Amino acid sequence: MTLFDVVFSGNDAAYGLAEGAIDAAIEKYGADKAVSFPDTAYSLPCYYAVTGTKVNTLGDLKNALGVVKTLMTREQRLNDAFMSGVATALCAEFLEVLKYVDNPTPYEAPCAGHLPDAAIRELGVPLVTGDIPGVAVILGAAPTAEEGVELVKSYQAQGILVTLVGGIIDQCVEMGYKTGANVRVIPLGKDVTAVVHAVSVAVRAALIFGNIQAGDAAGLMKYTMERVPAFVNAFAPLDPVIVAAGAGAIALGFPVITNEETFRVPKSLIVQKDISKFNATSLEARDIKIKVTKIDIPVAFASAFEGEIIRRGDMQVEFDGSRVDCCELVLDVEDASKVEDHKIEVIGPDIDEFEVGSKHSIAYVVEVTGKSMQPDFEPVFERKFHSYLNCIEGVMHTGQRDMIRIRVSKDAFNAGFRVKHIGEVLYARVKSEFAAVVDKCQVKIYTDPAECTRIRHEVAIPMFDKRDERLTTLTDESVDVYYSCIMCQAFSPSHVCIVTPERLGLCGAVSWLDAKATHELDPQGPCQVVTKEKPIDERIGEYEDVNEVVKKLSQGALEDVSLYSIIEKPMTSCGCFECICGIEPLSNGVCIANREYAGMTPIGMTFSELASMTGGGVQTPGFMGHGKHFIASKKFMKAEGGVARIVWMPKELKDQVRDRLNETAKEMYGIENFCDMIGDETVAEDPETLLAFLTEKGHPALSMEPMM
Repeated sequence: MTLFDVVFSGNDAAYGLAEGAIDAAIEKYGADKAVSFPDTAYSLPCYYAVTGTKVNTLGDLKNALGVVKTLMTREQRLNDAFMSGVATALCAEFLEVLKYVDNPTPYEAPCAGHLPDAAIRELGVPLVTGDIPGVAVILGAAPTAEEGVELVKSYQAQGILVTLVGGIIDQCVEMGYKTGANVRVIPLGKDVTAVVHAVSVAVRAALIFGNIQAGDAAGLMKYTMERVPAFVNAFAPLDPVIVAAGAGAIALGFPVITNEETFRVPKSLIVQKDISKFNATSLEARDIKIKVTKIDIPVAFASAFEGEIIRRGDMQVEFDGSRVDCCELVLDVEDASKVEDHKIEVIGPDIDEFEVGSKHSIAYVVEVTGKSMQPDFEPVFERKFHSYLNCIEGVMHTGQRDMIRIRVSKDAFNAGFRVKHIGEVLYARVKSEFAAVVDKCQVKIYTDPAECTRIRHEVAIPMFDKRDERLTTLTDESVDVYYSCIMCQAFSPSHVCIVTPERLGLCGAVSWLDAKATHELDPQGPCQVVTKEKPIDERIGEYEDVNEVVKKLSQGALEDVSLYSIIEKPMTSCGCFECICGIEPLSNGVCIANREYAGMTPIGMTFSELASMTGGGVQTPGFMGHGKHFIASKKFMKAEGGVARIVWMPKELKDQVRDRLNETAKEMYGIENFCDMIGDETVAEDPETLLAFLTEKGHPALSMEPMM
């Protein structure tokens, strides 16, 4: 048999299974029975992306099967094999979605099945920054469980997002290997059809970030090939369905590496008999460059561990700033002679001197010096500490400043991890990431309780207060320049953020000080100076020089933007925004939904549905992606009346922004406890009930000028 014959055979088998399953479902439930994956705005994402048609019922699914049949050409040509591969993936999607009929959670732990849109959006920033340099799809069972887990671990240690399908899942369970989205090793399902959930991630990345229009199959495949760094590792034996699915992966630009002696397609279907070389072969085939992060610590260090959770029972020791004195601080030392590079001091007892499970104080002070170093960079460095320490396998860090908590696991302790290794990580990452401004760096770590109290109250808190006073005076009017940010253009080619002191990047991760530091560190990098000397309309925040930069950086896709309006020339969104704001006409205000909220909004759309209208680097008047901290800004929708227009947001989000938003509303409008006037899902999920609540509360939006 030729490779074409095997692909066509596998495609026929998948089609036959899908046809039988759909017919059985229609017989059981009827053709009008609703069918969909949960928490996505894209119906059946793969079929929708390829055809532009949404499937809502089993009858629609039966019709879709007819469309898939047209892709199943049988010419002995490479393109026909690729299209049959795509058809196989769509059949797999049909079989998978049937599992969700009358069962929103058909998968049991550790398998995840379908990943919601929110999870895809959350991956946007680390994919753009390179913290996730690639996506591995591992299919089948390795020759031994040890080999399989070693392969998974090798990718995880490089920060690669790993998805698992088939026998490799049981092998990880057998070896006691931790999996889950929080450590970026995600078991999808044990049936081969579950591989479509990995394909769905790539497809939705194109729809969410790339402004690829549904139905543009050629544009979709070009986007995934060029911008989604994924690859497949398929263990022997390969049956025809797996080979056909592999052809679909190759059509999307994802090379397949296998240990089975089978057909070979240069750069696409690669035979590598040695499992230990799968990693190197895969990275080379997909041209993925790994940032070498060699740090002298006894455990792994990779972004894949950022979400690792250490339970109390697994904890060796905890440093808890809510109970005892703790803090983390960066100090710019003007006298370079006072800083000894790579000097790491531990003042106080080490972890092996503490009782297992006990709580203690910790304070670490990172002293840096350099000709280009500025005090404004100190808090930028500090905000990175959360990520740095969470990248340590077996260490969990939460909070910031003097409200930090650090847990060290028993496994990390048994591997040799000690307090000094916190210093090694902080030193290595500061010297690496901020090499342009830091010439020398030393770290002092205090675990002596008295010294921690002294450092916190006599050094850290006065420094934090001084910075806060500076930040409160840092307004859009008080600075001469703004900054552009185009980090997200790796996925959203026409998107440009303009970052100001009062409007951070919509991802929530880039403040004006961050952008300033990024520009200083890399003058030719993603953050460039934007002057604001030629105002066009200060009411909406439009400037001629800002427009010039936006037009240049968007390659002409965008002509002009405003900084303070949701209706007139709003800023574009890439898709990785923390929140989305949309007009609710009946209440004359706006509703805000955050990425974590999966319920309905009074606008009649979920977050995913709202976001599907707003991402991809396009302007969408009436809708705006933004960061959580922007909600309490005095510049939030300033052109339309500001924060007084906010009429609804999820309760969890409202609680997060309550203090700052109440403070802003009191200062701008004299309103006390403004958040109590804002509806949430416990009050209303429809516009009529929301309006009744707002009327009862006397919400200011009801008496403001009409928005529409």
